[in-house]
Amino acid sequence: MKKRNLKILIVEDNKINQLILKQLLLNNDHLVFVAENGQKAIEEVGTNNFDIILMDLMMPVMNGFDATKEIRRTETKRIPIVAVTSNILNNEEIRCQELGMDGFIAKPISAYHLKNAFAQVGLLF
Repeated sequence: MKKRNLKILIVEDNKINQLILKQLLLNNDHLVFVAENGQKAIEEVGTNNFDIILMDLMMPVMNGFDATKEIRRTETKRIPIVAVTSNILNNEEIRCQELGMDGFIAKPISAYHLKNAFAQVGLLF
């Protein structure tokens, strides 16, 4: 598989986590957009063609579960959505799968975890 630059949406309310994720992705020459809550993510998905979405689950305004449900309901082309969370409970991972998320990464995030999550959805980090 040939590596290409990806258009990635980070959905995360915590500024430090935004910076860490953004830096890891920019270091690999990807184009990165940031939305600080699920509502903003839905707006971004409506105006951009993303290759993957990294979705925090617990955010103000609209959480990642509700945002994923809405994105899946309205999308015309399936976008891989990977949950990013500090809660590593089994039932949360199952809930993510039931909503149509394609992967699950526990915080703190590393390049290794991102690489594995991208590989799960057929993308090169």
